[in-house]
Amino acid sequence: MVAAAGMASAQDRRQNTPGEFDFYVLSLSWSPSFCEQASERGNNGRSGAQCAGRPFSFVVHGLWPQYERGFPEYCQRSAEWLDRNIMTSMLDLMPAPGLIFNEWKKHGTCSGLGGRAYFETIRKARAAVKIPEEFLQLSEPKTIAPDDIEAAFIKVNPGLSPSAVSVTCDSKRLGEVRICLSKDLQFRSCEEIDRRACRRDQVLMPPVRGG
Repeated sequence: MVAAAGMASAQDRRQNTPGEFDFYVLSLSWSPSFCEQASERGNNGRSGAQCAGRPFSFVVHGLWPQYERGFPEYCQRSAEWLDRNIMTSMLDLMPAPGLIFNEWKKHGTCSGLGGRAYFETIRKARAAVKIPEEFLQLSEPKTIAPDDIEAAFIKVNPGLSPSAVSVTCDSKRLGEVRICLSKDLQFRSCEEIDRRACRRDQVLMPPVRGG
């Protein structure tokens, strides 16, 4: 209830005004976990673009405008339709057309940017974050502490602090690594995001699938 109240007060104050937010969260999803979950739920058809072809490790889930407490969403109900060429240009980072369209409607409309500029910002944000080498071609299942995942990212990203990165999980698997960035895409702390992190001692990283 506390988090919900914080979100409500933030939204009351700014009324989901596009461009009126404090920082971004870059959410990097561990694709092998997503694909295992999709298979368990029988959603292979919907996840085919991401799970049946190229071997993906971390993929971009989104770049989310945030308030210090809470976040805006769906800031323009009559948002411009996202140009299909913009969508296809992002498939190397976000390998699911439905995800790209949804991220634009839910989060991109709150950025204050047009569609092309928003996705260019996602590309710049992703380029600002280095993925630890040991995760890029993971060939065997790996059990690891969430703190060790954070430490690996901190080690290869100068300026990234523990208060600027968090790890999410489901009942057993790594979900996402979330990194907080200022509007000019510099690492910055974000206590609320950190408080919602995975509390498990260990998480499973399913291996990267073959192409």
